[in-house]
Amino acid sequence: MAVKVLVVDDSGFFRRRVSEILSGDPTITVVGTATNGKEAIDQALALKPDVITMDYEMPMMDGITAVRHIMQRCPTPVLMFSSLTHEGARVTLDALDAGAVDYLPKNFEDISRNPDKVRQMLCEKVHTLARSNRRFGSYSAPAVAPAPAAAAASPTPSVTPQPSHSSPRASIASRAPAAAHAPSASSPAPRRKAYKLVAIGTSTGGPVALQRVLTQLPAGFPAPIVLIQHMPAAFTKAFAERLDKLCRISVKEAEDGDVLRPGLALLAPGGKQMMVDGRGTVKILPGDERLNYKPCVDITFGSAAKSYSDKVLAVVLTGMGADGREGARLLKQAGSTVWAQDEASCVIYGMPMAIAKANLADAVYSLDEIGRHLVEACI
Repeated sequence: MAVKVLVVDDSGFFRRRVSEILSGDPTITVVGTATNGKEAIDQALALKPDVITMDYEMPMMDGITAVRHIMQRCPTPVLMFSSLTHEGARVTLDALDAGAVDYLPKNFEDISRNPDKVRQMLCEKVHTLARSNRRFGSYSAPAVAPAPAAAAASPTPSVTPQPSHSSPRASIASRAPAAAHAPSASSPAPRRKAYKLVAIGTSTGGPVALQRVLTQLPAGFPAPIVLIQHMPAAFTKAFAERLDKLCRISVKEAEDGDVLRPGLALLAPGGKQMMVDGRGTVKILPGDERLNYKPCVDITFGSAAKSYSDKVLAVVLTGMGADGREGARLLKQAGSTVWAQDEASCVIYGMPMAIAKANLADAVYSLDEIGRHLVEACI
């Protein structure tokens, strides 16, 4: 059965181009269009699409407000279009926090210059979202642990053009309150160990997942943390700033020469690669065009295995594809510990599934268990 898509944008040109691109795929049907957020809500209720593409800036009602209403009234996977600017990153993070699943850069030049690449990426995103493990029954805003008084706002996305194998839809698991998750039946609580590094890799659904995990950590968390989120260069600084405001630990976009220290999470910069060495120093390298992911979880995990052998606790969260599997294999060979997020709480059960299928997971936990278990394992 074809995937039904609702296209929402106030630009007639962009609506037509997106509709043409999607209609070129025989397995996708554009069932309607809307020019503003209010129309989007009405059309979503009437047409019940499988996926909605959504612009942010529109008359009458903006995209973020529309996403919130849609998630309350007829939860549907939403793909946001955003600009590759700091402000575009902030808006996209807000949209993901409101309930959008993923995003794509909105670049008119790319549409005219690289139509085949745009077509492939957009159609793959739509198919992945239609298969996503978002349980679209009753929407609830993300559960956020108490943060310092200075705390503000929310989180973001991931651009991962690789499709994944994921479960059918049903009712929003990844954004339900903590109490809505059944406890993980497969893995007991972790044993404490003197880890020298916690490394977390993720992709689609990762911005919200990272927020959920990191806001559970105390200011005195005893291990350094590195974060690898598939994300373009324009977004990682804004994402790190947002996490820093929300969390008790400190969070910053990693820079070459940064030193790992307890209570600090360093986010790999978009478009580059992040490695760690045995002296506790971070190396930021140019993104290799031969690699699909910039940053790449495998590269950071691999450097951690070489530098800290059995003293790493690695966690693989929601995301498309299998990035992190080979790095996790190196970590396991060195004696380190690997956790994977469970299928029920993933937005996309791709990266954690790759870990589980390769028998690399020492434990499998739901999203709401991971932060608590990190505290138990490291303190």
